[in-house]
Amino acid sequence: MIHIAMISYHTCPLATLGGKDTGGMNVYVRELTRFLGQIGIHVDVFTRSQDEHVPHVLHDLGYGNRVVHIPAGPEVPLSKEVMASYIPEFVEGVKRFAAEKNIKYDLIHAHYWMSGVAALSLREAWNTPIVQMFHTLVLMKNSVARSPSEIEGPYRLDGEQKVIAGVERIVAATTSEKDQLETLYGANTQKISIIPPGVDTSHFYPIPADEARAFVGTPPDEQMILFVGRIEPLKGVENLMRAIALMRLNGVNCDVPHYLAIIGGDPDSTEEKVTAEMARLKRLCSELGNCDTILFLGKRSQDILPYYYSAAEFLVMPSHYESFGMVALESMACGTPVVASRVGGLAYLIQDGVNGYSVPDGDIEALSDRMTLLLRDPAHRQQLGRQAVSYAQDYDWEKIARRIASLYRDLLQGPHQRDWE
Repeated sequence: MIHIAMISYHTCPLATLGGKDTGGMNVYVRELTRFLGQIGIHVDVFTRSQDEHVPHVLHDLGYGNRVVHIPAGPEVPLSKEVMASYIPEFVEGVKRFAAEKNIKYDLIHAHYWMSGVAALSLREAWNTPIVQMFHTLVLMKNSVARSPSEIEGPYRLDGEQKVIAGVERIVAATTSEKDQLETLYGANTQKISIIPPGVDTSHFYPIPADEARAFVGTPPDEQMILFVGRIEPLKGVENLMRAIALMRLNGVNCDVPHYLAIIGGDPDSTEEKVTAEMARLKRLCSELGNCDTILFLGKRSQDILPYYYSAAEFLVMPSHYESFGMVALESMACGTPVVASRVGGLAYLIQDGVNGYSVPDGDIEALSDRMTLLLRDPAHRQQLGRQAVSYAQDYDWEKIARRIASLYRDLLQGPHQRDWE
């Protein structure tokens, strides 16, 4: 059996979605691990412990695969810059776990740049090849930053460049990400493989609308527009709120009563505890006079997200940058079309007029127009939804996991050859 050390240093794949550092990468690591287990590949996911009350080893992903919480620094959430200083301690903890369990890992699969830095140190001890996925790139994030506080320091760029130069293989989600790695970072094109994330179509599928609406409590005379994602400026929620205000100004709410449900963050926290962005958005909501049509729902688990997707008329992703956009894929698998900014991976996922609509980044009027069109034309909306379901089938996690396994196989048949069976 092949043994994979999956590194997700800064965030646990079991964490509830919608928090500051929880999102598509968490889903990716969790689902890839589960589906690799189904095809007989053993995976241990190593993450930094952020809560001393959570058991250090959990078997929540099945098939004998483990999530291992390694103490490295205080077992509390930390800023990424502070977390980076504890990577050496984390590496020593991973090495101790492997020694105690008498397990030899054949390959390291690292996620995000800090995990890649840890993987490089582990390779020195284990002599194992590294597969790296970045999920986001700092040069892209900084290029769309709206304020100095959103810009990450040179410590991350230095880390990304070190990892790109040092690992054996990089997985890019799209051709766009591959191009960014090559042009912005000078990455060797020969070591980059394009494999998109997947979606679990046994979990994300169309639930009858009446059942989904009853579950989430959608009023019978209103239509729900949905946003799912982290509450941070990069996600463009402000533009979505302004588009909703423009629709109200144009009388759309009178013709087609609707409301916006925002999943992400924690709306019940005090303003001192809530993120600065959530506090800013709640103030903007009042300024725009939108508070009666916008609901901040906070975090929601993956278990109930299919109900929200299926109850919604459409999902909106007004992001300024997305390396891929897994939320869009989940929505489409549930038969719900997507209106999204034409950026990053979303530019590839959203086929205009086929499974949703693509609008220029930051164009509030275009966003408002497309949302209005879908609200006022239920037949067209349903057609896009049916086409979205068909489109999502090509990204079923079983297919994607087998492509990742094939990449592992190719790498292990090289200088680091191992018996695959």
